[in-house]
Amino acid sequence: MLRIVLKIDGERIVDLDPVLGYLHRGVEKICENGDWHHAISNCDPLEYAASMFSEAMPVLAAEKLLDLEVPRRAEYIRVLAWELNRVASHALFIGWLALDLGGLTPILYGFIERDEIVEMLAALTGQRVLFNYLRIGGVNGDLNHDFMSRLGDWMGHALHRIEDQQRLLNANEIFVRRTKGLGIVDRDIARRTCLSGPVLRATGVPYDVRRAHPYSVYPELDFEIPTREEGDSYARYLLHLDEIKQSIRIIDQVLHQMPDGPVMAKIPRLLRIPPGRAYISVESPRGQYSCYAMSDGSDQPFRLRIHDPSFFNLQAVGLVMPGNLIADTMAVMASLDPIMGGVDK
Repeated sequence: MLRIVLKIDGERIVDLDPVLGYLHRGVEKICENGDWHHAISNCDPLEYAASMFSEAMPVLAAEKLLDLEVPRRAEYIRVLAWELNRVASHALFIGWLALDLGGLTPILYGFIERDEIVEMLAALTGQRVLFNYLRIGGVNGDLNHDFMSRLGDWMGHALHRIEDQQRLLNANEIFVRRTKGLGIVDRDIARRTCLSGPVLRATGVPYDVRRAHPYSVYPELDFEIPTREEGDSYARYLLHLDEIKQSIRIIDQVLHQMPDGPVMAKIPRLLRIPPGRAYISVESPRGQYSCYAMSDGSDQPFRLRIHDPSFFNLQAVGLVMPGNLIADTMAVMASLDPIMGGVDK
């Protein structure tokens, strides 16, 4: 939940004050009072539209501190789950953006896509939203017949559905005129405010953690990093469509290249991680999701600090909003795609 107090001159925005904290739960501190395994489920609600990415924070940090080698099949399954979750999140973004501009049909399309994917992931993980599927050393269970059957059906029509949604909005004069040229973020603003993800790539900067700082099996996969040059709300919308297509391309390669083998490394039940520090990053649907972790040798994280991209992307609001109309506020805000669970962690 985000409250924005606008300062206006007539219908024009002069300045604004964001009011945060309505969702604050002290997640980082809670993680430090449980063991490393508990931290996985504690981090799930942060990126609640794509929780596979937030639950990866304690998992990847612990694996780096342990210098643990994860089975290759588990790495492929992780990438498969991440990219499916990315598509579900982006589909919701497109629907919510249109809904904030008064369009009802696109959000129904978005939820159809999202629900199909979360039902598929529920067949794999046992849960629909907060999956709690990643484990230190691998994943909680191999692929099963129900999941693969649903995935096969979805892959058969995924691109067609995205193209239908694209035609619906790209040809809609109201949607185009209310997003094109609004909320322009240029490269200078993007770099000064540490923006990442689609908001950054819409300014023409091809920065993606999967390529800039490769992790898991992404270096073995062939995909492009889409960019746009305009930096406005419409460019950010188009970029999400481009990224969905690349995620489907990645999923197809993962299914063809996935090896056989175990899905969990052998680790002790009571996990005491040697003293040390680790920093890890992944590319979430909203940008660079990072974690700085410290271990003191006990079975609990000594420190677990999470860098959430939504918090940094929201910094652009105060710079791009002045001069726009009050009615344009929702279009600009929605195009930044913030998830407040991580902002108010």
